[in-house]
Amino acid sequence: MTRVERWERRVEVPILLLALAFLVAYAWPVLDPRLDSTLRSDLSGISWAVWVVFVVDYVIRVSLATGERPSYIKRHWYDLPLIALPMLRPLRVLRVLGFARMVNRSATGGLVERASVYVTGAAVMSVGLGSVAVLDAEQNAPGANITSFGDALWWACSTVTTVGYGDRYPVTTEGRIIAVALMIVGISLLGAITASVATWMVSQVQRAKDNAV
Repeated sequence: MTRVERWERRVEVPILLLALAFLVAYAWPVLDPRLDSTLRSDLSGISWAVWVVFVVDYVIRVSLATGERPSYIKRHWYDLPLIALPMLRPLRVLRVLGFARMVNRSATGGLVERASVYVTGAAVMSVGLGSVAVLDAEQNAPGANITSFGDALWWACSTVTTVGYGDRYPVTTEGRIIAVALMIVGISLLGAITASVATWMVSQVQRAKDNAV
């Protein structure tokens, strides 16, 4: 095990707990616009403190990857946007994608079981984070039709499933970026589901042949 891997194992749980804390600190003011100003300020401080921890974690991991820093940065290209995106307020929730590392190691079983874990986790995370992010981007925009969490949740579900009724849609640039991301996720999820079902059917047919022999 490399030094980077040892570090990641050591700080994984604290980082994920901080990611959850950030999600609460970010989502609470979005879902409750009438929140007390003092509490809102405290939550903002928590979200930025978590961002600083994420920056420090990334710098440490890159510094520990001696001899392979360019390849490490290339393999973990998604970490840099997770740090940079906090400057784009509606997209700051993408930091919690650090949960994917734990899911990747904790998922057990065969291909179908692992795919089911990934698809379910990705779907729940995409809908939840997409709802909060688009509500943050849209709720105070002129001409917006996504002004409540119910509207945002309905829109996220119809978008990620690629149904797209069109009764709710983003009018801001940030909201449209989130929409594109959800569309890509939705198409990917449909492909993963199709592949998982096909794999399961093939395995069942093969098992039936083996039992017949």
